[in-house]
Amino acid sequence: MSKGSGLNRRAFLKRAGAAGAAAIAFPHFVPATAMGKAWAAAPSERIVVGGIGVGSMGTGDLRNFLSRSNVQVVAVCDVDDRFANRAKGLVDKKYGNKGCATTRDYREILERDDLDAVFHALPDHWHSIISVACARKGLHIHGQKPLARTIWEGRQICDAVKEHNVVWQTGSWQRSQQHFRRACELVINGKIGDVKYVEVGLPDGKATGTKSLLDVPDALDWDMWLGPAPKRPYQDFGRGSCHWDWRWIMDYSGGQLTDWAGHHVDIAHWGLGLDRTGPVEIEGRGVYPKDGLYDVPIAYKFRCKYKNGVEMVVANRSQQPRGQGVVWYGEKGWIHVNRGGLWAEKPEVLRESILPNEIQLYDSNDHVGNFLDCVRSGKETITPVEVAHRSISVGLLGEIAMLTRRKLRWNPDTERFVDDEQANRYLSRPFRSPWHIA
Repeated sequence: MSKGSGLNRRAFLKRAGAAGAAAIAFPHFVPATAMGKAWAAAPSERIVVGGIGVGSMGTGDLRNFLSRSNVQVVAVCDVDDRFANRAKGLVDKKYGNKGCATTRDYREILERDDLDAVFHALPDHWHSIISVACARKGLHIHGQKPLARTIWEGRQICDAVKEHNVVWQTGSWQRSQQHFRRACELVINGKIGDVKYVEVGLPDGKATGTKSLLDVPDALDWDMWLGPAPKRPYQDFGRGSCHWDWRWIMDYSGGQLTDWAGHHVDIAHWGLGLDRTGPVEIEGRGVYPKDGLYDVPIAYKFRCKYKNGVEMVVANRSQQPRGQGVVWYGEKGWIHVNRGGLWAEKPEVLRESILPNEIQLYDSNDHVGNFLDCVRSGKETITPVEVAHRSISVGLLGEIAMLTRRKLRWNPDTERFVDDEQANRYLSRPFRSPWHIA
């Protein structure tokens, strides 16, 4: 595709989005069938996409985008050539050519002028730098959760998305599952009465990991993988690869807490109508490994209190009475939802109707499809950047409370701890040179 046609298409999409924003009060969905047959829609109707991070989760996202008749994937990036080449093979097979470009360096993706959007699935420590860079290029973004490794980094992403007027969808796909939406509508409409207490159960931690050094595979750019994280030698991460077990090392992630808070805390907030704010008090304790490579908590439990008096306890599932998922406790009973289903203390509540004059939550049955529809309409997605930021902020606040081992007071408006500069120092982390958010 020529340079001029790429710019014209992007302008077309932005004009379409502006018109949609002016004319439509709620998200407008364009069915894929209206955009042409197979992948070869007219160039002006095609959303041209690049992928950054195409390993395990990234491969799943890539397959999802490739299944869309109105999308054309043209480039993929991964610091491991094995993943990049595998992704290229999927793309080229889909389109019957050899046109998919590959690179180890995400900046080469951003230098292209034919892209409308990107998707990324990266270790948490890379999320902020790459997301902000994509937003500044005017690219719409489908980004995997959690939004960022620190609260400061999350706010930088929110600000960049807003400033550059790009569409953001977080990979917190539970919002596009009908039983999660149903649970939240029942709760937010008072079907179990006023809710004052919520339990959020997340997976248990992991306490292994060796420190044996390994030779860096020829296919892997280890220094680029580390990026802004502290320099360290390549090691056995538990299964011989850095591509999954990075999650158990605090330089890159917060373990199961930060992996899953973006899912279940997100749902808890949605049902409470608190998904654009945060708690005002946090306290908790964690159990951390005493040796080995892994250093995220094995077990964790913390309590959050919100301005309206609601208390939420977040813990690994072994410490929660009903295990994993979200349980809202109201004056007239409880509702529990997880990926396995939806339950209520009084089963008849699950059959109650949501009336036209009651709160109707955003309805999506297709998470990636919702993102693509919003790229065209300019509307907000079902899991926008501010919501993702507030969801993972709870997990990050709990992490800080466990590290400081004291009750903390939090101002969700200024996103600072009250009268506690030691705790405030945990809100951001230094980046290894030369990486930074300018």
